Amino acid sequence: MPYPVTVTIEPALTNRNRLTTAFRLILAIPHAILVGGIGFSYAFDQGHGRFTSLGGETGLLGLVAGVLAVVSWFTIVFGGTHIIGIRQFTLFYLRWRVRALAYMMLLEDPYPPFGDEPYPAVVTVVDPPGARDRLTVGLRILLAIPHFIVLAFLMFAWWITAIIAWILILFTGAYPPGLYEFGIGCLRWLIRVEAYMLLLVDDYPPFALS
Repeated sequence: MPYPVTVTIEPALTNRNRLTTAFRLILAIPHAILVGGIGFSYAFDQGHGRFTSLGGETGLLGLVAGVLAVVSWFTIVFGGTHIIGIRQFTLFYLRWRVRALAYMMLLEDPYPPFGDEPYPAVVTVVDPPGARDRLTVGLRILLAIPHFIVLAFLMFAWWITAIIAWILILFTGAYPPGLYEFGIGCLRWLIRVEAYMLLLVDDYPPFALS
């Protein structure tokens, strides 16, 4: 069965916007503040020698979503219920994060909207079909540890390939297909794990880029 979290990206391999690509990280700052980035807080912490922000990787809205996930942990484990309002906010945050990361990591050129508007990067989350699995919710952090380890290496590799793609786009206007597919795969993996950690789904995320 397909995993209940699907990330779809409209391919953008040629005729890329070299000007916005050149200044992509600067242009993405407002979205990074709101919904986070990949590795930004780590780099900042290393430069200043201190821990700076609990929500550094997921932004202000992600920090709220994380707090709400703690609330949901209790409501699901003890009541079997995921509060609808919390779920809707978390989905809203995750949709925004996918659009922002697709732009930030050069998978798309159009500037992402602030909120829910059509964009060529989309995440779809299928609601759990039955009662929530209270056992896996209760042990969620422990169960996700293998993914955390893999993602640490995977996100580092994604940054390296994105930097290579950045240089190639500036000189050729094209994103190499192999690097592009790898980037999409990394985004899929990351968002599946985040959806799992935010308690949107109970199915264990696959160890796969596809």
